[in-house]
Amino acid sequence: MTGMDDRKDAIEAKYAHEEQMDFQTEARCCKLFGLKIAEKLGFEGEEAKSYAMDVVSANLEEAGFEDVFRKVRPDLDAKNIEYTEHWLNVTIDECLVEAKKQLAAES
Repeated sequence: MTGMDDRKDAIEAKYAHEEQMDFQTEARCCKLFGLKIAEKLGFEGEEAKSYAMDVVSANLEEAGFEDVFRKVRPDLDAKNIEYTEHWLNVTIDECLVEAKKQLAAES
């Protein structure tokens, strides 16, 4: 029975690792996205980093990135910065690709 137990443990460990990597990738993506939005908002330095972390926190509300978009839209609107939904989607997709590259390079 130990062979089956070992296999089960290996599968569970692999699943846990993949879940952790997905979480880290999404968090990194949101940080990169938050930094891009912060730049558009005119934030620099610590203010930009703080804003990016607020974007990361916003992503914890629900699956997907709609919660992130709900966070940044009012901020962009308040500064009368023009954007489209397409731009938001393309930008977050670019950040996701970059996050994957960064994390792969760190591994």
